[in-house]
Amino acid sequence: MLPDLTREAPASTAPQTASADDPAQERDPFARLNAEQRAAVEHGSGLPPSQQTPLLIVAGAGSGKTNTLAHRVARLVLEGADPQRILLLTFSRRAAGDMGRRVGQVIRQVLGLAAGDAPPQLPWSGTFHAIGARLLRDYASVIGLEDDFTIQDRGDSEDLMGLLRHEMGLSSTDKRFPLKATCLAIYSRAVNTRQDLAQVLQVHFPWCREWERPLGELFARYVDAKEAQHVLDYDDLLLFWADMLSDPEIAQSVSARFDHVLVDEYQDTNRLQAEILQRMKPDGAGVTAVGDDAQSIYSFRGATVRNILDLPSLFTQPARLLTLEQNYRSTQPILQASNAVIADAPERHFKNLWSDKPSSQKPQLVVIPDEAEQARWVANRILAHREEGLTLKSQAVLFRTATHSAALELELVRRNIPFVKFGGLKFLESTHIKDLLSLLRLAHNPSGRMAGLRALQLIPGVGPATARKVLDLMAGAADPADALLNFGAPANIALQWQAFADTYALMRRASAAWPTDINAARDWYLPQLEQRYEDADARAADIEQLAALARGYASREKFLTELTLDPPESSSDFSAPPYRDEDYLTLSTIHSAKGQEWRSVHVLNVVDGCIPSDLATGSEAEIAEERRLLYVAMTRAKEYLHLIVPQRFYITQQTAQGDRHVNAIRSRFITPRMLPHFEDSLWLSAETNGARTPMPESVRMLVRQRAKQAWNKS
Repeated sequence: MLPDLTREAPASTAPQTASADDPAQERDPFARLNAEQRAAVEHGSGLPPSQQTPLLIVAGAGSGKTNTLAHRVARLVLEGADPQRILLLTFSRRAAGDMGRRVGQVIRQVLGLAAGDAPPQLPWSGTFHAIGARLLRDYASVIGLEDDFTIQDRGDSEDLMGLLRHEMGLSSTDKRFPLKATCLAIYSRAVNTRQDLAQVLQVHFPWCREWERPLGELFARYVDAKEAQHVLDYDDLLLFWADMLSDPEIAQSVSARFDHVLVDEYQDTNRLQAEILQRMKPDGAGVTAVGDDAQSIYSFRGATVRNILDLPSLFTQPARLLTLEQNYRSTQPILQASNAVIADAPERHFKNLWSDKPSSQKPQLVVIPDEAEQARWVANRILAHREEGLTLKSQAVLFRTATHSAALELELVRRNIPFVKFGGLKFLESTHIKDLLSLLRLAHNPSGRMAGLRALQLIPGVGPATARKVLDLMAGAADPADALLNFGAPANIALQWQAFADTYALMRRASAAWPTDINAARDWYLPQLEQRYEDADARAADIEQLAALARGYASREKFLTELTLDPPESSSDFSAPPYRDEDYLTLSTIHSAKGQEWRSVHVLNVVDGCIPSDLATGSEAEIAEERRLLYVAMTRAKEYLHLIVPQRFYITQQTAQGDRHVNAIRSRFITPRMLPHFEDSLWLSAETNGARTPMPESVRMLVRQRAKQAWNKS
């Protein structure tokens, strides 16, 4: 028997239709949309959801994708769709919040709402993982999940994998067995791509193929351990959602809750997510997917470009395909060069980006002697742009791999050019944050051994053996808090043990209202923090931030779930000194730059071996994704684009003898046919602060002369 989850919305949820005399009816909230955007927004207008064919919006870079999707959602609501029956799946929680604000602005405009009047909310807006967690909570009793299950983060999943790996004796093999992080990566890829283990190992982890059988046994134990501990990992949120939809009755129940399903950034979905979409809406009625196959660059996370390429035929009725080609970001010369690069993709949804921003400034293809000269030239050009009125914040340097910016970072420091680099330690990866969260997770789910092992070892004098013994006692007790209180701790830690046990009992007490339990955990942990870390003050600030964040959630369960699925980005843990400059340059990997834009963009190392990476040329699919990666980098630029081609890379040696180097060639993605889209390839001098000098004729001819002289001995 399925739970009754098809709740009816209050009658006041959907906005009322304006009367003929209402001036709001005369407003056109879609007047600023171009023809293609408007066609996407008005698709299926006037038809009931069951009669609306699926829609795929192929939105080119900078074409107003988010704005179009927001207007489509607003149009649905304005035509009477119940916001509680709209499922909006976004790439991040922040994207969901931004989408909600944009939808509200459109509705506010057309209805003429006052500043204090709140437009309808979208309660089912969030990431695939967040929505999956909510649905699994709702259907837990039907699909065999425990009501108190917790969601463990990647770090805890790795630790659990490592513990099981050790228990199986795989940490003491004669040959190297994959480390816990690699084991989890293999497991995760198999789950998300729906490929069997042998295929995943063959294609993505060939050095691990000999361990196929023990890896299979390890993963089976990992699944059993999660069940015994009442925990789910990230992958389970999608896997269990997809699996429960394989039951026709449950699939019908879930599908009936939503009239419209809209998916943003569809090119970044994996096979499991496509399976979820297809099982929820087999005929595709009411489905809208938005994305750009040319920006599919996350295969290392399990995403596949096949999803967006194959979506028109995913459902029992074919999807309508609309393309957004007008770009509002870049100048026409930048788009012409970018179009030329992506036009050679072996398979794609055709589009030709265009802009009404004319410019005589072509993208620059800059030939540079070596990496050191590249760093000097880029620094010079950045300062020259700054003198021309471009702030540092409006400029960025992009690269394929984080290590590619090493020489440039040294040059920027030498020149006193401030910069920030995307990446670094994330909030939930900080040791002190993981400590405090382990206390909360153990209070919420006493069966979670990874949280328990970490939390108990925070007590001074308690090691792994004692922690395991206590967790065994707690698992067999009717009241875990009593088991903890009655444990016969050694005399030398009795006081510390009693303080911890009292805190745990308070956190478990049903009458303790949230956030009383996090306050109790914080008060117990702060003294431990002072004993463990020299920079306790900075870490204590993070703890206070976490406690303040907790007050915005209705319960411990909601707080733990949301924080795990969408953690804050930064932490004071191992942070640099406070940043006080009024302006700074952005350094970023291309992957991290997706969705961003700058007036000026420099792309480092546009050579074979870097773009494409020499680690990503094993198949046509990998090479195609590397092409898309360069395309994403190029389309971040609004006015100025510089592709840098160093011709020599020096190899670090263990001895000081020689200057071993390799010569590089321009990326295969910039073919001779494309060169007219760029400024003439030039040999640039960094010494004259950004000025260009033509390549000397002696340099141009030298290579051919040497080739002839090598065979002419007369």
